[in-house]
Amino acid sequence: MNFTGLILGVAMLAAIGFGFLWVVKLEYHVGAQVWPAVLTFGAALALATLWIRPFWASALVGILAGSIVWGATELPPQEERVRRGLFPANPKRRRKW
Repeated sequence: MNFTGLILGVAMLAAIGFGFLWVVKLEYHVGAQVWPAVLTFGAALALATLWIRPFWASALVGILAGSIVWGATELPPQEERVRRGLFPANPKRRRKW
């Protein structure tokens, strides 16, 4: 039996779930303006998978990188969702709107 696909599928589910949480928390504490830095980090992580030898490790890092890149593109829409009142705004952080 080969459990690699099952393990990677569970890892992908966890990365997506964790991605939702960190997008909400990062927007709350820092703001959406950091999305280019997050996108750059995710892209660098994706490139790093080219040099990771074991397949499973490269795949796990690639899944994490994809989740980070996707999360970076979700930061500006998350800011809009906060503006519309769907998520709580951080009262200690000054808003640009």
